Amino acid sequence: MMATPSPPPLLDPEVLAERFGFYDYVVFIAMLVFSAIIGIFFAAKGVYKSQNDYLMAGRSLTCWPVALSLTASFMSAVTVLGTPAEIYRFGVAFSLFVFAYTIMVLISAEVFLPVYYRLHIISTYEYLELRYNKKMRLLGTVMFMILTILYTGIVIYSPSLALSQVTGFQLWGSVISTGIVCTFYCTLGGLKAVVWTDVFQFILMISGFLAVIFRTLVIKGGFTAIMDDARHGGRLRLWDFNLSPLQRHTVWTVTIGGSFTWLGIYGVNQSQVQRYLACKSRLHAKLSLYLNLMGLCLTLSSAVFSGLSMYSIYKDCDPWTSGFVAAPDQLMPYFVLEILGDYPGVPGLFVAGTYSGTLSTVSSSINALAAVTIEDLIRPHFKMSDTSMSWISIGMMCLAMAGVASKMGGLLQAALSIFGILGGPLLGIFSLGILLPFANPTGAFSGLMCGFIITLWVGFGAIKYPPSRDKTLPLHLSTAGCRKYNVTLTTPLTTTVHTTPAQRSFLQEYWYSLSYLYFSTLGTLITFIVGAIVSAMTGGLQQTVESRLLFGKEDFIGNFVFWKSKWVQLYEKLHPKVNPEEPVVSEGAVEGTTDDTEGGK
Repeated sequence: MMATPSPPPLLDPEVLAERFGFYDYVVFIAMLVFSAIIGIFFAAKGVYKSQNDYLMAGRSLTCWPVALSLTASFMSAVTVLGTPAEIYRFGVAFSLFVFAYTIMVLISAEVFLPVYYRLHIISTYEYLELRYNKKMRLLGTVMFMILTILYTGIVIYSPSLALSQVTGFQLWGSVISTGIVCTFYCTLGGLKAVVWTDVFQFILMISGFLAVIFRTLVIKGGFTAIMDDARHGGRLRLWDFNLSPLQRHTVWTVTIGGSFTWLGIYGVNQSQVQRYLACKSRLHAKLSLYLNLMGLCLTLSSAVFSGLSMYSIYKDCDPWTSGFVAAPDQLMPYFVLEILGDYPGVPGLFVAGTYSGTLSTVSSSINALAAVTIEDLIRPHFKMSDTSMSWISIGMMCLAMAGVASKMGGLLQAALSIFGILGGPLLGIFSLGILLPFANPTGAFSGLMCGFIITLWVGFGAIKYPPSRDKTLPLHLSTAGCRKYNVTLTTPLTTTVHTTPAQRSFLQEYWYSLSYLYFSTLGTLITFIVGAIVSAMTGGLQQTVESRLLFGKEDFIGNFVFWKSKWVQLYEKLHPKVNPEEPVVSEGAVEGTTDDTEGGK
């Protein structure tokens, strides 16, 4: 039996920081420059003749670049740094998000997209005015802006802090350069620049993951060794069917809670909806969502295997509990520098991939905030040129992000919690309006307020009184095999030491311990149920709503009619109804039949 190659020793973070050298900075700067060039390219082409061209790319995009852009927009540095650390600490249960992604894509493509597309809207929150009133539109816009600014603050600051502490990368230099480059190519190139830059940045993100995975395969001697280490360490436990909503990750919390969380992003969030509404046809818009599912699965599987690779290397000497890194978010950059630091430029590729995730999310946020600021806040009240409105909205966004970024902490769970607290109630009022014809403004407002207050209550309670270990179930991290270096250990050499838990109140134990993935589910259901009841009680049953604002059976049946017509055309093309013994007149009859079919379509 072949001996498994030994992993590299743990190194002092100051030593690792010296490994991030000149060529790594060159790779990182090249990524920023290329992103800026894309904006210059589309500005030089002069493709923007109106605000519609600038914000919606003239509604001319095809499905492939939009699909990759959708994936890159929210698979940010939160994914690159947070997901591998999640797998390293808690195991592969997070990979069950593949089911949540599938459910989310199906509902977004078949329920929300048809309604939005036929309304020809730019801002998603225009729907709230058409369905309810102007006040609901303004309220939805403000909630979206708060959500986006908070999330963008996490995406900018947290990865910058983690990378700076491990690689020596300048913290505020990276924060400022991210903001400047994003503003530059968003302002010059509009949505087209954002989408095509996302494509480039998605490729960089995946390349960074692959570099980590291939290097670990070489160190460990193959895929089997990595999976054996994961199995022995309990990292492969996947199917936990515990029905308790208090347990952090189970099949139900990830599948159900994850579906609601991501539906709040893809179904009603301007950053995502704006992209697929910019496609040149409804078919391309739907295909972009389904192709995006492939991108989500590729990114998730890469992040999961990177986490397992990291555990395989550090299974006997955890850098976090042994004091080599200060937080779990720093594990991945530390790991990269340790196994790839001897290859000039490769750590730079990973850092470029991480910041590519940040750039893609920030540029999406800037473009989406530009759209809602112009369409929902400025255009209805002020007469201004398109250019000046674009600059003002982007400037507002950058100032807001600069003020918020330094105050944000946490990463993966914090990001998804924000989407749950604010995105859940928003998903609730959109679902209410699209699915229930009797929903009225009074019911929508009442439901939104109830859903938001309750999710805010449980969300802040969970921050102040975090769930106990028996709810989060972190797995064992060993330091038994650590080699001794001139580094002072600041934490115990094992994570298995338990102290007697403090007495917790009923709210702390059962309400504030709700899985963070259920925040969105809770907000959506409360908003929907309260909104439906109040609407029925306040005259909603007597109102008449335009059918174009509702999801109807024709939206569902239309899919089958469309694909049936395509199959009929393909069949007739492969089996033409031409009889060589018939006179020429029969050809005309066949042509007439084809014309009728096309006309009917």
